[in-house]
Amino acid sequence: MEAADLSQENVHKVRKLEITDKSKGFIELLQQLTVCDSLSDTEFRDRFQELLAYGDDHVVCVIEDDRSAKIIATGSIFIEKKFIRNCSKVGHIEDVVVDPSFRGLQLGKKIVGFLTKHAQSMGCYKVILDCKEENKTFYEKCGFRQKEIQMVKYFI
Repeated sequence: MEAADLSQENVHKVRKLEITDKSKGFIELLQQLTVCDSLSDTEFRDRFQELLAYGDDHVVCVIEDDRSAKIIATGSIFIEKKFIRNCSKVGHIEDVVVDPSFRGLQLGKKIVGFLTKHAQSMGCYKVILDCKEENKTFYEKCGFRQKEIQMVKYFI
């Protein structure tokens, strides 16, 4: 591995979300993905604590750019406990986004890899996700394949 690759590895390390990440642009990053209103510090803290209580069954991970101290990539996974397949588990990957100015650095692949390994370590028999057609090739490069179709019903 080249020295530049090693330094890139250290600068862009995947870790779990921390309470201080709100001030590092975490919400603004999610706003690049979908509708995500601004949250007060109290709202963020309350949701953070709620997710923390789920332990390894719900994990939000981030990549912080060490140079700018900004959150530049994120994704989450929750573990669904099933009755089928001998009470097995399924991992659901959600909310994967990389800041546009950091795309092309394999950060999305690092996030998805982290979440996939987490699902495997939790004993999931599979990990699934929904994505836009334009992101299909990216997820195929991460080892996913298209299966069936997604349906949705919004309440808001």
